[in-house]
Amino acid sequence: MSERPITRGFWQHVVGSLRGEHHDYTTGSLPIAILLLAVPMVLEMALESTFALVDIWWVNRIDDGWNGVEPTGGAAVAAIGATEGMLSIVYAIAFGLGMAVTATVARRVGEKDLPGAAVAGSQAIGLGLVLGVALGVPAFVFAPELLGLMTDHNAKVVAAGTGYARWMLGGNVIVTLLFLQNAIFRGAGDPILALKTLALANGINLVLDPLLIFGWGPFPQLGVTGAGVATCTGRAIAVIYQFHLLARGNGRVRLSPLLRFDPRAMWTLVTLSVGTIGQFLIATTSWLFLMRFVSSFGEAATAGYTTGIRILIFALLPAWGLSNAAATLVGQNLGARQPERAERAVWLTASYDMAFLAVVTIAMELWPREIVQFFVSDPHVADHAVDTLRIVASGYVFYAWGMVAVQSFNGAGDTRTSTWLHFWFFWVLELPLAATLAFACELGPRGVFWSIPLSETAFAVAAFVMFRRGRWKTVQV
Repeated sequence: MSERPITRGFWQHVVGSLRGEHHDYTTGSLPIAILLLAVPMVLEMALESTFALVDIWWVNRIDDGWNGVEPTGGAAVAAIGATEGMLSIVYAIAFGLGMAVTATVARRVGEKDLPGAAVAGSQAIGLGLVLGVALGVPAFVFAPELLGLMTDHNAKVVAAGTGYARWMLGGNVIVTLLFLQNAIFRGAGDPILALKTLALANGINLVLDPLLIFGWGPFPQLGVTGAGVATCTGRAIAVIYQFHLLARGNGRVRLSPLLRFDPRAMWTLVTLSVGTIGQFLIATTSWLFLMRFVSSFGEAATAGYTTGIRILIFALLPAWGLSNAAATLVGQNLGARQPERAERAVWLTASYDMAFLAVVTIAMELWPREIVQFFVSDPHVADHAVDTLRIVASGYVFYAWGMVAVQSFNGAGDTRTSTWLHFWFFWVLELPLAATLAFACELGPRGVFWSIPLSETAFAVAAFVMFRRGRWKTVQV
């Protein structure tokens, strides 16, 4: 596809972005560049979070005894929350590798080295296959034991969720490949291709979820397991579609061969991604401990927190889409030796992100119960979900800056700074604060909830200071 001029109106640029028009992000208007990247990236992140919302909506119907299914009293949703907690480690590895891939591909594209970008992408796919299989096989075998560890060996939750856990944890190679290949598209400046693959995966999941959960028509009634089957099926078909797009060269980067198994080159990619994997592992293991703290207050608290967090993720991931746009702009402009333009891109993107999350915060403070009632009918679960929305969202305006700053570090290849920020504010601050507020101060689940916005605000302040120092401009990738 050819480069298009940028002398057009706002909606023409939006339509062009969704059509996948190519644009040189190292020249011209920065607001237009952010728009062209952010629109499909925001929609992509919104679609990624839709998996969680669709699953949680239908599984809450199981807990309600809907459509003749025996109610589980919150065990079904609790099982999904516990599984997602464990799967977050897979997400951390996939996100971490994906950020390294995005940074490398973006830098090569900025340098006009498309063959180098293709080599990096091929190595990423090979590495994703190896890691996905290595993690998936033991997770599939020991899924009941892992689920028991996450839920205080709650027999109801383990019985309800073992099938779901086996599909989601055992099939993590699908998640890893989906994330890595979308990272290639984002780094190349082709986010519309990532959006298309997630749209396909979500459409399939949306159709299959009720059919497999409740056994409509010719489909078997699989209960919670059906949600896992539907999600894995949708994502697997999307991965196949990604292979097709990359092999044909629909975007800037064409991978030929599609896979490369060069141990030395893969190890280079791993060493580059150690920082990004580390920071995501820190954040997600912190979330695991928070889930563990909340689960000690019962199934209703766990189900409410799980529902609330899923709703918040739906609002937060579009903001991640904006921050991903900043990562691509930083990588490509540093590759083009334009650090000042890269810095201006970060400031602009952060201002947009903060404005967006300010609106989200207002909605969560004013209408939390109305939002929660769409997903939950149990009043005890709903109360905890409402608390989650109001408390956690209170720090979102500050966290918007933190997200963009950290993604700009990652896009520049400065993963060390991001990793240390995650270590100090998610492990050293957040976890002790959550335990102190919840147990020592006897605030219960609300104490855990309050630890999140407090630590995120401190995180954002520190990220601001580190960004101003400018070390990220000098990192070589």
